Amino acid sequence: MLDDGNMNKELVIIIAHYNYPEGLELSLDSIKEDIEIDVLIVDDGSERKPDIEKIRANYIVGTVYYDELSHNQGVGVAANRGLEIAQEKGYRYIARLDCGDICYPMKYKKQLDYLDHNPEVMLLGTCARVIDENGKFLHMLKFPTRYEEIRKKMYFNSMFLNPSVVFRSEILKEVGNYPYKYRRASQDYAFFFNVVEKFRSENLADVLMDYVVESHSISTTKRRLQVKNRIKVVLEHFYWGYYPIAGLIRGVFLYFLPRHTTTFFKRILKRKA
Repeated sequence: MLDDGNMNKELVIIIAHYNYPEGLELSLDSIKEDIEIDVLIVDDGSERKPDIEKIRANYIVGTVYYDELSHNQGVGVAANRGLEIAQEKGYRYIARLDCGDICYPMKYKKQLDYLDHNPEVMLLGTCARVIDENGKFLHMLKFPTRYEEIRKKMYFNSMFLNPSVVFRSEILKEVGNYPYKYRRASQDYAFFFNVVEKFRSENLADVLMDYVVESHSISTTKRRLQVKNRIKVVLEHFYWGYYPIAGLIRGVFLYFLPRHTTTFFKRILKRKA
């Protein structure tokens, strides 16, 4: 049951938590802003629950709200629960953040300023620095900034880093929440594809966070399911053209290629870029 209160109506950060309280606290400690930002934590039936009272005492940027699912149902379900609550409370903007990822100072202020000055943009991501669990730099994660390029390249891969995005809550009335059938993997890719088809979406060129590649992340433990679901998403948006065909071929190729091989080549290419 969500503990209620008078929430700030401008921006809420939704965090789906599952058995990683240390990462949750690390991420919250990294939020350093001069504007008020609330946080909504949805626990996905964890055995290792976060210490909410400690978190509330330490988080000074806004108010922390907490909700629990009765049992583990997948990050997509937990995230959708957060979206439902955010809409019920009337937040204007919604952000996502994953446990363990690090925000740079004034990340959200920069994104909100951009969105306020560009009302046609409905979703805004950022670039990131990729590190491992020990803080070792791996590579930079850069995305296209222009909407036209993003629309085309969505067939290759997600053109947004999920924990970096901020979007206007009004888009949910048309595109809906994260698709339930992808609740175990690739729910963000499916969601972003739906958004990009209907609304102008962009990325800031700024690197505004550290994205942590962890041994227990979905991209590691459920890689084949993730790639399989991405292939399904491409097929849902398929048309006869270069980008959909090339994206489909890429997905099939990655499905049969071992994770360590793709990681090796990815690091080489990123370092040369």
